[in-house]
Amino acid sequence: MAEEGRWRDVDKLLARSGNIISPGFDPSPQLREEIGELARVLVVGAGGLGCELLKDLALSGFRNIDIIDMDTIEISNLNRQFLFRLKDVGKSKAEVAAKRVMERVNGVNIIPHFCRIEDKEIEFYNDFNIIVLGLDSIEARSYINSVACSFLEYDSEDNPLAETVKPMVDGGTEGFKGHARVILPGTTPCFECNIWLFPPQVKFPLCTLAETPRTAAHCIEYAHLIKWDEVHSGKAFDPDDPENMQWVYLEAAKRAELFGITGVTYSLTQGVVKNIIPAIASTNAIISAACSLEALKLVSGCSKTLSNYLTYNGVEGTHIKVTEFVREKDCLVCGPGTLIELDTSVTLLQFIELLGEHPKLLMSKPSVTHRGNSLYMQAPPILEEMTRSNLQLLLFDLLGKVPRDTVHVSGVAEKGGKNISCLRKLRVVFKGVDGVSSMDTTASA
Repeated sequence: MAEEGRWRDVDKLLARSGNIISPGFDPSPQLREEIGELARVLVVGAGGLGCELLKDLALSGFRNIDIIDMDTIEISNLNRQFLFRLKDVGKSKAEVAAKRVMERVNGVNIIPHFCRIEDKEIEFYNDFNIIVLGLDSIEARSYINSVACSFLEYDSEDNPLAETVKPMVDGGTEGFKGHARVILPGTTPCFECNIWLFPPQVKFPLCTLAETPRTAAHCIEYAHLIKWDEVHSGKAFDPDDPENMQWVYLEAAKRAELFGITGVTYSLTQGVVKNIIPAIASTNAIISAACSLEALKLVSGCSKTLSNYLTYNGVEGTHIKVTEFVREKDCLVCGPGTLIELDTSVTLLQFIELLGEHPKLLMSKPSVTHRGNSLYMQAPPILEEMTRSNLQLLLFDLLGKVPRDTVHVSGVAEKGGKNISCLRKLRVVFKGVDGVSSMDTTASA
């Protein structure tokens, strides 16, 4: 398509008014150029859905895009992750995807980040106008959701401050099914508010794995959960290490052969061990289109956004439904915060210990920062040593002697039998102190 015709439909959408536009929308033929110049988008995940998102966002007028993914390309990815070729196997997904889209779409600048999402400082995520998720992991979604919600602030009447809202668009696919949703922290349900939408992970009884395996998945889980510890006593299994995954695959194949079970493959081994959801290219394309359109609507106001959860089912025919879920007002992640009262005599060390005992938090190994200053950091060792002396100081003094305000804490908490990184929000009130002030305290793991 000629360059001048590529943007025809996008420009029509942004240059005309209508009955379902958002308040404040100012249609203009130059709006696409303005969005391309000013808006920064972060795409999280460069797999099947992430590849589609990157392409669709670039073709929707977004020119400043970052993409983050920790994985490398495997042969099994090539059937649905269309930006990759056989020669790319073993390379970074984020880097290859960024390069391919920039080769095809003039003017777009895509910055790849080949790392874990937890490796980035929290403030890294605050640099973007919108975050678009193309993930296959509940834990990763939960982490990004908690990071985005950590920027949210409320006024004295518990109304979210618009300038602190970090919009997110979340997409997900499973076979011929998929979803797209808009998350406006403080207004719509966040990921944690609707965590119940995701079915619990299937757990196999250990006796079945050890004595009577009947499926390929049983053999894989036996190698993963039982055989690994027997052979590698004391060494933790790393699902992101190809050598570790290869070992599990080979052991699972041996056990399957012993019991006359077929179907153990390296791809299935990855899926079982990492709880990877199967994906189909056409579903990825449909959900990506919905997510990209919502992203464009959020930054431009050319139409009201999805309200607020779209489901797609293409198993038998095509069925699309939109459901409006209600936000949990007391959500630990996107709500105003859980009230916690402290004496002014509480030290930072006692506060950290309290986080592990609080029934709603049960957090361990938290690091604490205040207004960008590290009060105590668990890692790296040099920062732990530098901030260790603060542990014996009064929290009231460290926070500027204010009587109350919102506090964000993050650390490691158990969820679904797994230890995951999370951020939580508290309303800290110091007993016996009059007046109200404002502060922003962030604790990061």
